[in-house]
Amino acid sequence: MAAEFDLGGTCRGSERAVYNPFFSSMMLAVEAQRVVELRLVRLAWGGKEGLAEAQSMVTEKVHAAGEAMTTLMLGGSPETVIARYREHVAANTKRLSATKLVAP
Repeated sequence: MAAEFDLGGTCRGSERAVYNPFFSSMMLAVEAQRVVELRLVRLAWGGKEGLAEAQSMVTEKVHAAGEAMTTLMLGGSPETVIARYREHVAANTKRLSATKLVAP
């Protein structure tokens, strides 16, 4: 019987489930590419939306790094940090996909 992976990165098909951190990291990278694409379009479009996105992008990254550092310093696992980053990426994808750009 071949092992299968669910979307959470858990390997199934053996007698017990085994967490696979590589899968979660890979999914984070794939999901983050969509945010990069949406942000580049927003920045290239310019105007107020582009400026606001550039500012929020830097602020979000500083906050996310601080959150990751705090989680790890308090004994959290790297898997917890990756899961939280994926939540941030999903929220950004939703936000950036929902807004319409207005010509400057």
